[in-house]
Amino acid sequence: MRSRKTAIFGSAAVAAMAAISLPLSSTLAETAEAEQSAFRQAVKFGFSGQEIQGGVMLGDAPAGTQSLSFDGQPVPIDEDGKFIIAFNRDAGQSAQMVATLENGQTVKKFFNIAPRKWKIEHVNVARRSGGPSAAFMARRKPELAQINAARQVRSNSKGWRQTFIWPAKGRISGMFGSQRVYKGEPGSYHSGVDIAGGTGTYFVAPADGVVTLAAKKPFSLEGNLLMIDHGMGLNSAFLHASQILVKEGQEVKRGEPIGRIGATGRATGPHLHWSMKWNNARIDPILLTGPMD
Repeated sequence: MRSRKTAIFGSAAVAAMAAISLPLSSTLAETAEAEQSAFRQAVKFGFSGQEIQGGVMLGDAPAGTQSLSFDGQPVPIDEDGKFIIAFNRDAGQSAQMVATLENGQTVKKFFNIAPRKWKIEHVNVARRSGGPSAAFMARRKPELAQINAARQVRSNSKGWRQTFIWPAKGRISGMFGSQRVYKGEPGSYHSGVDIAGGTGTYFVAPADGVVTLAAKKPFSLEGNLLMIDHGMGLNSAFLHASQILVKEGQEVKRGEPIGRIGATGRATGPHLHWSMKWNNARIDPILLTGPMD
């Protein structure tokens, strides 16, 4: 039979061990929590830009990202983890980005997209009925095919990473997103920004890119149309040119003259219409350039 002294010693030993193990266990838990906290911080997204309708954001993917998606659509990532996303003119209030890491873990980012107050003009005139004629659509169909094909081009240009400049300077005669409402029926919104200028005035590439379309003859609406891919699904279109100075497949640099302002196609006067898209999202060029100097 164990002696009372031994029993007392045994109890003391257990108490002493408990006294030692509690802080040790606590220290391990704190260390684990600190490591988890550091890990969570390490796998966060980094962004610059505006969460706003028609806006563009440049991002840094979390370390170890294997794939990236934005509202369910895949997003390419550059070698250093940088990428680009954009919000359509009519984007809803929220969007989600998901990064899948090499260990299978997912990291999510939710966006609260700010609405814009677009310039809406209500006119007490009914919208023209009947739609385009068969003759017009016969001419328009191949033009649309060329435009869609140009937008599918994915070059290796790094222009999307640059600070964009204005392709021309002058009075802004049309704002992105503006719209007319005909007796309660909305018309199409303005898809770009218009810069008034004299016929023959040079306009330049707003960022590096590759020419994906240089119209050989005027399109029915756009006139002499020029399109440039800036990489990662970001592209620019320049409408109504009097002359195009570059060729399809040509690489252009930011600030390089690429055409001359005109009034070809459906235009009421000489101006440059500059529109931009990221994949299917129509975006506001002013949010990339900032106000004109």
